[in-house]
Amino acid sequence: MSLSIHLPKVLEERLATFCQAQGITEEQAIQRALQQLLGEAASLTPYDFGVEGFGADQTHSGDIAKNSRKMLRERFREPVTR
Repeated sequence: MSLSIHLPKVLEERLATFCQAQGITEEQAIQRALQQLLGEAASLTPYDFGVEGFGADQTHSGDIAKNSRKMLRERFREPVTR
């Protein structure tokens, strides 16, 4: 498969310098980077992807499951402010 991408000048220069130092082509460097990136992503579980967002909504207190009805009533009976 052939793929064409546009790189910022700085990144292009860094890639060229890296490839020259390692004695590899730009194609080889990009393939290695993608294999590493996609290999790591394939080993992640759904939990790993969402762990940063779990519990991010801290607008509540206590047990939501037990108090959800009460919390919803309180929330939606408040006057609308605009």
